[in-house]
Amino acid sequence: MRIWHPCTQMKDHETYPPVFMERGQGIYLFDRQGKAYIDAISSWWVNLFGHANPRIARAVTDQLSRLEHVIFAGCTHAPAEELAERLLAVALPGLTKIFFADNGSCAVEAALKMSHAFWRNHGRPEKCRFLYLANGYHGETAGALGVCGDRLYAAPFVPLFVPQIEVAGPDCQRCPHGQARETCDAACFASMQAAIDTHKDVLAGVIVEPLVQCAGNFRMYPPVYLAKLRRATLEAGIHCIADEIAVGFGRTGTMFACEQAGVSPDFMCLSKGITSGTLPLSCVLTTDAVFDAFYHDYADDKAFLHSHSYTGNPLACAAAVETLRIFEDDDVINANRPKIAHLQAAVRERFAGYKHVADIRSTGWITAVELYADPERGTPFDWRDRTGFRIFQEAVKRGAWLRNLGDTLYFMPPYVITTDEIDKLTDIALEATKAVLG
Repeated sequence: MRIWHPCTQMKDHETYPPVFMERGQGIYLFDRQGKAYIDAISSWWVNLFGHANPRIARAVTDQLSRLEHVIFAGCTHAPAEELAERLLAVALPGLTKIFFADNGSCAVEAALKMSHAFWRNHGRPEKCRFLYLANGYHGETAGALGVCGDRLYAAPFVPLFVPQIEVAGPDCQRCPHGQARETCDAACFASMQAAIDTHKDVLAGVIVEPLVQCAGNFRMYPPVYLAKLRRATLEAGIHCIADEIAVGFGRTGTMFACEQAGVSPDFMCLSKGITSGTLPLSCVLTTDAVFDAFYHDYADDKAFLHSHSYTGNPLACAAAVETLRIFEDDDVINANRPKIAHLQAAVRERFAGYKHVADIRSTGWITAVELYADPERGTPFDWRDRTGFRIFQEAVKRGAWLRNLGDTLYFMPPYVITTDEIDKLTDIALEATKAVLG
């Protein structure tokens, strides 16, 4: 084994070697033997419009013959300029500036640094702490891990980063207030409000994943929580950072998840679907007020000195521009609604009533099925049984790349999937689950 794969116990590959993918087309991945797999998870949530999308491939190819890359400090170029114009045109009100990075974790790093440096530039260097949700995930660089509540990723590296302030987050499946998601008024926000009130003098801001904590076992919560959070941050005079890296670009049913709460954050981090999974790219959208805090004579030492070699890469920007053109040309948000409804219904029709289902939850294109050993008693499977992983293996045998997250199965396919393919995918998922659990 020469390659060390991410999020993998490499010893597994002694008995379960990596699948060698030869090519992709639409919603399918094909291995070297020509076997097709439905990409049920959009290749880690990035692919929106199918593999080898001809429009995006043509845009990247055309750009490759003109300019593949140039330093972005002191230079600009047409793909970046057009992307900024198109992205800010669909952004939430008040988000008027864009800072490019090259992956989601680095976008989060940039937002955290901007937030603290904003206060430092205003003479408040003590405002350097951040609140984050206990089940949250924001990336795997040191700063991003510092605001991750996901123990699996963050706990081993706590000595490497500045400790921030964790707050109990919403958990609608196990709501201590007995509220249903559909009628919830976010009583659980009380813990966040208390933390803001206690720490506001040293807080730079709060960071959350709006509506869905994807890596955090796909916990979902209602827009009212976001509305309360934005109101509380404005009243406390601290920043609100929305990490829409996984949920942006239509994944929750609207272009951006924050739209459903009718709020605009001070920072919005974007990546993954921005290029429809073609090339790495990320960005931070922010406000005039944040930008102006760094706009000084160079001698004042207030510039935002943060950079990446591939910042604003022309090929990635060209892919992102074409992605946004597809959204516009095909009215994607509205066109997706019938398929969203079909996906949610298909999963529920197959899994509702199955003996090991603890919860089925959906937000837009994202539907998750949480499996327990005994749902009535609230008894999860022993993690050592690796139930979800075994279901994943069975699904792969049947032609679906249905990667699990613990003992939660989730469905987040590319938007180009058909209703017949949705039915095929959900049939495979149930068959694989029954093959493991009976």
